[in-house]
Amino acid sequence: MLLALISSSGASVARADPAPAILVLGDSLSAGYGLARPSEGWVALLDGRLREAGLDWRVVNASVSGETTAGGLTRLPTLLERERPELVIVQLGANDGLRGLDLERMAANLRAIIERSRAAGGRVLLVGNRLPPNYGADYTERFQAVFKTVAEETGAALVPALLAGVAERWELMQPDGVHPTAAAQPQLFENVWPVLAPLLDDVGAR
Repeated sequence: MLLALISSSGASVARADPAPAILVLGDSLSAGYGLARPSEGWVALLDGRLREAGLDWRVVNASVSGETTAGGLTRLPTLLERERPELVIVQLGANDGLRGLDLERMAANLRAIIERSRAAGGRVLLVGNRLPPNYGADYTERFQAVFKTVAEETGAALVPALLAGVAERWELMQPDGVHPTAAAQPQLFENVWPVLAPLLDDVGAR
């Protein structure tokens, strides 16, 4: 199969007989907010690892800065129809939490994203996150628990916290204290890869 090209905006440019797609449905943490070049982001590092390993996948980064779970759910049908992904990485929820949105609605949106992705033939990896402590212990704990609960209910694979090993180190965070720097992106990739790699093997074995 021929690999598809990936544009600077994250949209794939299909070629004949395209490789199977990994769709990344995320927010600014996956869109590369504040980075000098898109190639510095963890999603681009994923694409590079796959190419280096000679694995015939195309990575479609459909992440949008500021995206919520509701926004991702709204955009999902068009993305599924266009890309027909074998794998969907769902990295949403951080903006729901930062805006203090209803956590039950956030959970329902994540479940719907997972269910619709599966109905379209895709395996799903859910990527969790944590909130800064200033949101209060009760809300931050309930927020983080949403990802584990949704993963258990749906059977989706789970990365508990994308920023694990990063958010605790201020030198790896941008001045806003929310977005990781370019130097942190390899750690974000390493947080995702051990959970993603078995899913790639499973799809390849079909």
